[in-house]
Amino acid sequence: MAFLFSFTQMLLAGLLIVLVLMHSGKDAGLSGMFNPGQSSFGGTAVMERNLNRLTVLVAILFAANGIVLGFLL
Repeated sequence: MAFLFSFTQMLLAGLLIVLVLMHSGKDAGLSGMFNPGQSSFGGTAVMERNLNRLTVLVAILFAANGIVLGFLL
């Protein structure tokens, strides 16, 4: 059982690293990669918002899985 949670922790850690690196700084990142100018349709704003939500969800799962691992080991 602990092996399953350990493996999940490694997958979540890798996914969290990728998601954090995809976030934008001041003028770069996901929105700057696809459209250097201002978007007239707001498509990149939706992508950024979904990226934020996904990052928060993965971070919560990572923390919860770490707590479970602490009780198992």
